[in-house]
Amino acid sequence: NKDFHAAMQKIEGLLREQGAASEADRRAHFVCALCLVWPDGHAEEFEARVDGTLVWPPRGQRGFGYDPMFRPDGFALTFGEMTSEDKHGLPPKGRALSHRARAFLKLAEACLDRR
Repeated sequence: NKDFHAAMQKIEGLLREQGAASEADRRAHFVCALCLVWPDGHAEEFEARVDGTLVWPPRGQRGFGYDPMFRPDGFALTFGEMTSEDKHGLPPKGRALSHRARAFLKLAEACLDRR
């Protein structure tokens, strides 16, 4: 079942049951892990993380999953309110904000530096 609105409501209910009222009680993070296996069989792993806070009610219609209830540190907008360019922006135009963009950037830097 991919009803993320219901899933977000469930998470909010669990947070309230645990008395998570302050931002400090609602800390969260997204993690993206990538593994690249080369033809010679060796593997390289890349992991990136973005920290933030869970907000309620969810805000924004962009992104997917839990994006509307996740506000990354240092930003007023949730991932659900950000454009793809803001969320996944890569240097030099912006900084990699999302966990996926950060992991792909690590992979690209590691692999392209060898060429």
